[in-house]
Amino acid sequence: MSLSAEAIATLSHVSTATITTVLLKKGLRNVWMRGTKPLKPGQKRLVGPAFTLRFVPAREDLATPESWSSPISTRTAIEAMPHGCIAVVDAMGITDAGIFGDILCARMVKRGVTALITDGVVRDLEGVLGTGLPVWCDGYAAPPSVAGLTFVGWGEPIGCGGVAVFPNDVVVADQDGAVLIPQAFVDHVLAEGPEQERMEAWIVNEVNNGAQLPGLYPMNAETKARYAASKK
Repeated sequence: MSLSAEAIATLSHVSTATITTVLLKKGLRNVWMRGTKPLKPGQKRLVGPAFTLRFVPAREDLATPESWSSPISTRTAIEAMPHGCIAVVDAMGITDAGIFGDILCARMVKRGVTALITDGVVRDLEGVLGTGLPVWCDGYAAPPSVAGLTFVGWGEPIGCGGVAVFPNDVVVADQDGAVLIPQAFVDHVLAEGPEQERMEAWIVNEVNNGAQLPGLYPMNAETKARYAASKK
């Protein structure tokens, strides 16, 4: 799917917490990718279509430094990443082998990749931070990916942090981690997300003015009427 600049701008003002609430109301409970924490505090909220990459457990005849020159390699995958995408990497939650280091992240920046999301870890921490590429991951480790993982492909359905991610699903990442919006629900989140944010901001203001929670959160009929009136 093509994600318009307007859609990106709208979603950049909708928190991941709000998105999970909106999707929960539609029956989607498993959209938050476990282990995806901002590598650098204060990273701004980012939005983009998912470009998927997949690792499997290391196999000694395949997970070698020589594999980095293979046609099926992370290097080749990076050259296929389109501008504005968010790279989402299934690293199986492995935390003792860094999937990408500073050189690969630097190339991703040059290609205009928006961010890197993984349930694994990165390596060359100082260098990765120096590239300026926003990263959400489960930490960092010195060993390379081949110490614990075998790279097998890109552009296919993956599991990241226990969430099924299909190519071009929409990813939103902020200080709470990364969430997935299935393509079929993007329009719904675009319509309902901003309204959920407005409603919750109004509720916070009511709380700050001394309102009690029963009947306010969630709203009863009287509170809904007051909220509706406030929007006129």
